[in-house]
Amino acid sequence: MMTTAGWIALGITVFGAFSYATASILQAVAARRSSGTVETMRHPLYLLGILCDMLAWIGAIVALRELAVYVVESILAGSLAITVVAARIVLKSRLRGRDVTAVIVSVAALTVLAMSAGPQHDVVATTALRWSICAAALAMAVLGWSAARAAPAGVIAAMGGLCLGGAAMTGRALPHAPMDIVTDPLTAALLTFAVTGMLMYAHALGKGEVGPVTAIHWTAEVVAPSAVALLLLGDRVRTGWEIPAAAAVVVTIAAAVMLARAPASEAAAGEPLALECPLTPSIEAPPLPVLARAGIPVVAHRAGATGERIIWWGPPPIWRPPARPRPASQPAGRL
Repeated sequence: MMTTAGWIALGITVFGAFSYATASILQAVAARRSSGTVETMRHPLYLLGILCDMLAWIGAIVALRELAVYVVESILAGSLAITVVAARIVLKSRLRGRDVTAVIVSVAALTVLAMSAGPQHDVVATTALRWSICAAALAMAVLGWSAARAAPAGVIAAMGGLCLGGAAMTGRALPHAPMDIVTDPLTAALLTFAVTGMLMYAHALGKGEVGPVTAIHWTAEVVAPSAVALLLLGDRVRTGWEIPAAAAVVVTIAAAVMLARAPASEAAAGEPLALECPLTPSIEAPPLPVLARAGIPVVAHRAGATGERIIWWGPPPIWRPPARPRPASQPAGRL
């Protein structure tokens, strides 16, 4: 059975899932109430959403001291279910029958995961493990920089998920003493994983659709790092719960994939404006923000006779048709 500290860590993780979902809704509302990128990012609701993101991330790192990586990451992936329900209530978005089923299944699977979590022992990171994790973080940063130029959105989303999962795995191996955390090279690896993962997720949103990108991202973030933590960090499953835990992880991922493509999820991520008129290719893509885990996505449209790709951050610009010239024979003052 889990210890009292384990139950507290589980509560912190659930709070983190609610925080991520709350951040998505707050930032979506801020985007709808603003008329431009700068105004959106200055909006109090958007800033409050960033605070919720940060609280969720810090809470996850704290929870990893007592819980296995697969438990924490799966519960955070369950934030999609909360986002879908909240988007239906707050944003009045459409909720399909399959979305309701996926939400119910997610809650059941996460309950099984919570019951399967046994007491975890402290990870004693050897020198070889420390430098291996640091090397992996540096390698992912370099590969991510290279992939961002030419790789498709799915590959970039998967690499971003691996990086954020790597950050969770690194957090599991951090020492407990505050001064040791400051001086440990694993701290630098954790920050490298986290920043790279958030940047790559934002970049993937700029190249692909919100639903598929989010589904791939969460799948990569849950599966691979959880497997590595079970094999190398000694994460344990409660005795006799190995099969139910594995099945619950699979079900959670499947539900997250379905919910990521739900209309409510896309509404919470920011709905792009459908433009049918041609645009000039003079709009340039601004730099991607660092904090982009659950905020306003980079929206991309293909428009114009030449098929140019126009990318912007935040609410799309309003297209206005050019004024038609008045015929030379038409008297002034008449329409």
